Amino acid sequence: MTVRRIILTCGEPAGVGPELAPQALASGVDFAWMGDPRHLPAGTAFTEIARPDDPVPAGHLPVLRHDFAVPAVPGRPDPANAAGVIAVIARAVDLVSAGQAAGICTLPISKQALKEGAGFAFPGHTEYLAHLAGGVPVAMMLASTTVEPPCRVVPATIHIPLQDVPAALTDGVLEQAIRITHAAMIRDFGIAAPRLAVAGLNPHAGEGGTMGRQETDWMAPLLARLRAEGFDLSGPLPADTMFHAPARTRYDAAICAYHDQALIPIKTLDFAGGVNVTLGLPFIRTSPDHGTAFDIAGKGIASPASTIAALRMARDMAVARA
Repeated sequence: MTVRRIILTCGEPAGVGPELAPQALASGVDFAWMGDPRHLPAGTAFTEIARPDDPVPAGHLPVLRHDFAVPAVPGRPDPANAAGVIAVIARAVDLVSAGQAAGICTLPISKQALKEGAGFAFPGHTEYLAHLAGGVPVAMMLASTTVEPPCRVVPATIHIPLQDVPAALTDGVLEQAIRITHAAMIRDFGIAAPRLAVAGLNPHAGEGGTMGRQETDWMAPLLARLRAEGFDLSGPLPADTMFHAPARTRYDAAICAYHDQALIPIKTLDFAGGVNVTLGLPFIRTSPDHGTAFDIAGKGIASPASTIAALRMARDMAVARA
């Protein structure tokens, strides 16, 4: 099935993003890069386009030009470019919301640089995209692309201190993560009857209340109520036995209690092929599962594997939605 182009946003121009864009052409995914052409590696063959689907010569990077305040120096983010980074994300959302692109794949940003240079008030990409979409509830999924059975994880709580997790992990928070994941597995991954596994908070899922009572006091009743609605749920399960290959055959996605419970397994199983997906948005958004990598920016050694995986997943999600 033919789908419209994916927009690859430039991210932080002093990071590895600009050098990954031309390398990602090898992926075979039809995408357009949005950013300032001055930030691309010297010698990059590109063609500026006015609309995401405009044709370009074979082997050329389609570029939706967006001028930044100053040229970028690899490894040295400039606060003057912070507003440009933010504007590119907003412009990409406008285009995909208008139906001119199939989805967005975002290259990494520097939250510190955006805060210092433009007073960026959001913890990261995900929260800003949810804001641009009208404040819709979202969830973060990390999905593997090179291991079988697949590993797909959704942390119910994300970037908070571990000591704050027990209070933050409420029945409402967990239910929202389950519902968003269930809907996304149907809409974006083409799984008609998703099987979801839910990890307990405590060791051994509380061991019947001897190692913590969250599982028995409210997690098990919540899952029972959702099963009565027709959800295919297993859990609360001991997290330490959820992620080996035979266990992963029994579910399509795992809902985890906190950040590291979800991300350690997938980064161990598929470090280079993991993709960050924002679930719950009205448009498709994926991202490579790495940061700006200022320490290697401009050296030509950054791997495009995760960016290519993210582009391919965005395309596959677009096909599923179509």
